[in-house]
Amino acid sequence: MRTITTIVDMQSEAERIRRSGKRIGFVPTMGYLHEGHLSLVREARKQADIIIMSIFVNPTQFGPAEDFERYPRDIVHDTSLAEDAGIDILFVPAVNEMYPNGFRTFVQVEQLSAVWEGKIRPTHFRGVATVVLKLFNIVKPHVAVFGQKDIQQAIILRRMVNDLALDVRMVITPIIREADGLAMSSRNVYLNFEERNQAPLLRKSLDRAEQMIRDGERDTALIRREMEEIITLAPLAKIDYITIVEDDRLEGISRLGKEGNYIIALAVRFGTTRLIDNTLIHIS
Repeated sequence: MRTITTIVDMQSEAERIRRSGKRIGFVPTMGYLHEGHLSLVREARKQADIIIMSIFVNPTQFGPAEDFERYPRDIVHDTSLAEDAGIDILFVPAVNEMYPNGFRTFVQVEQLSAVWEGKIRPTHFRGVATVVLKLFNIVKPHVAVFGQKDIQQAIILRRMVNDLALDVRMVITPIIREADGLAMSSRNVYLNFEERNQAPLLRKSLDRAEQMIRDGERDTALIRREMEEIITLAPLAKIDYITIVEDDRLEGISRLGKEGNYIIALAVRFGTTRLIDNTLIHIS
């Protein structure tokens, strides 16, 4: 595995790979790797010849009161995991490499960035879209792999790719979970013992919603109410939102249709730790 730290070297290597006729698969991360990240690598390997992973904790997607400084980092461990996973190139730029003095250009995906996470973190997706577009221009991938856990992010980036006619195919892979159902996340390390024991109720609430829909319930208010009752069994949990939307249209709906694809998503705080989760529903 080769590690590259500068934009010019990464672009040069990406051009060389493309000229050789090989396909580039890309897995962008903020590091502190876990099995969820490694599942993205395995999917990328199915899609491409050369796999590039980036590790970059992107400051522009963190708000002023958020956890940029304390976000977990362990580049030595990450490098070892990346090599074991079969990564060909690890791109690890510094902040001043990605955002040099005088940087003024940002990407904004309208409407989709203003709801859910965007309503609570108003500059978050501007930072995400900006850094991902820049990484696409640096790494020049044929295919990029993202996880379903950050489903709003994936939908926004897919819209950016389509709207700007970017020459990259996006693949979204299923959520990887701990044995008790909690979605894997680098931020799970923030949870204390009690919070960690209560956090699996998020998945239980999603399971209950799925069961209600399988049983024929279509009233989204009733489904959300059942989910809230389950989550409030965790005394340390504070719900930011529970929402049910049609796939790719992140607007709440009052009833599910007779057929279609839907997303049930939630965000819940345990102390200072904010967890997100979701499930995809298909009705036919």
